[in-house]
Amino acid sequence: MTDQFQKMFAQMMQSGQEMARAFNPALEHVDSRAFEKLIPTMPADVLEMWFGRTFNRDGLDAKTRLLLTIGAITVQGALAEPQLRLSIRHALEAGATRREIAETIYQMSMFAGLPAMQKALDIAARVYEEEDEA
Repeated sequence: MTDQFQKMFAQMMQSGQEMARAFNPALEHVDSRAFEKLIPTMPADVLEMWFGRTFNRDGLDAKTRLLLTIGAITVQGALAEPQLRLSIRHALEAGATRREIAETIYQMSMFAGLPAMQKALDIAARVYEEEDEA
């Protein structure tokens, strides 16, 4: 990241924190990763219902839809870390392998660039470590 981008990002974060304080002072210290505890990984049959064939057209199963979601979040710069972490855990639950998830992220480097790919891979590696510890 360039210094100019880092400054802009820091200003955006500060502005967001000030806005959160104005809405609710308790939001100042909210850790977005704590939301993961509120939304545990859904079982495979629930994933299939929401992301697979039950509420969606024929053609893509839950695993494929979740791999596409991982790709889309990666292309956005992997900025939505909680959503990416959750999608990776759900993809694993839906039957995706770690290799398939990594290949999905690698493929997005052509569209998102290497920094976004590296960030997404780092997030995936941390999810894998947490899964191994659990």
